Formats: sequence, C-alpha cells, structure tokens
Amino acid sequence: MGAHVGRALLIAAALAACGGSDKPSATPGPAQSAPETISLSSPAFGDGAAIPRKFTCDGAGVAPTLVWAGVPEDATELALVVEDPDAPGGTFTHWTAYGMAVMGRGIVPEGAKLPAGTGQGQNSTGRTGWTPPCPPKGNKPHHYVFTLYALSQPSRLKPGAEPDAVSAALQTAVARGGFTGTYGR
Repeated sequence: MGAHVGRALLIAAALAACGGSDKPSATPGPAQSAPETISLSSPAFGDGAAIPRKFTCDGAGVAPTLVWAGVPEDATELALVVEDPDAPGGTFTHWTAYGMAVMGRGIVPEGAKLPAGTGQGQNSTGRTGWTPPCPPKGNKPHHYVFTLYALSQPSRLKPGAEPDAVSAALQTAVARGGFTGTYGR
C-alpha cells in the first residue's frame, strides 16, 4: 500500500493540468476565518519547493503523498483543495476531495481507492478527480496551493460537486493547513 510516515498514513492529493486551453472555474479558495492549526506537508517536496517532475505531466503524473496532523476534535469532516492561482485567466481548481474521516491521516496514492465516504469534485477541466500539473511552456513557475480544511458540519456534497458548492461547504471550516509547491516548464 505504500510507505508510512510516522503514525500518519499517506494521502494522495492531486494536481490537475492547467494549460492555457483549460478554462478556469470558480474556486473554493481559502476559508480565511479558519485558524491555520493543521500541519499539512509532503515528504516528496517542501513548502515553496519545486514539485518533482514525476508528479507532473512531464513525468509519470502520479499524485504526491500528503500527510497531516493537528485536526481539531470538534471537526466532523476533512476537505482537500488544490489550486493554481497563476493559471491563465485566473485561479484554476485542480482537485477537491471531501467527506474524509477526521480520524484518518491519509490514503495511499497511485490507484488506491479513496476512503469510504470520500467524494471528489470537479476541477477546472470539468472532470471529476485530478490530472498532474501542466502549466503552459514558457510561463514562470506556477504555484500549486494544497489546503486541508477541517469542517464543523458534514458537507453533504455529492461526487462531482462543482467548485462553488465545495467553496460553500468550506465556510464551516474550524481549522486549515496548507503548503505550496511550484512547477514550471
């Protein structure tokens, strides 16, 4: 199933392509009122560092592993959002996942099924799920912002939820945490 990092299980998070031909969609964006008390990271690259090629459209396109800690006890659900604010035409929603159990610490990437109850929303390509980052060639490196939210109420989002619906659910966030990776071509 993959490597374990401390007591935390591994999670797949994803990035979707953000080429110039893809239309940006409404974006979940951060629930700014939620305190940043969750630690979210990847053993594959550090905050602010370049995303390794194997996680991009120029490599195997596999999702990087994410681990987290510090989810508050009053949370009922976790939601993950990955966005590229540098995409042509505006912020590009790369991937959303919601309905994740708060007691979990992650899932194993590369084809593993998401935990029971976890749904995936539409990204800015109009598809559900994710594809690897693929910014237009010649652009400055894009920033891929990974944010995990702890929600105080169940989102009740159905699979394939649009970014606006995910954004509305994030308004019940009681905590958040995140980091950023970069990639340019």
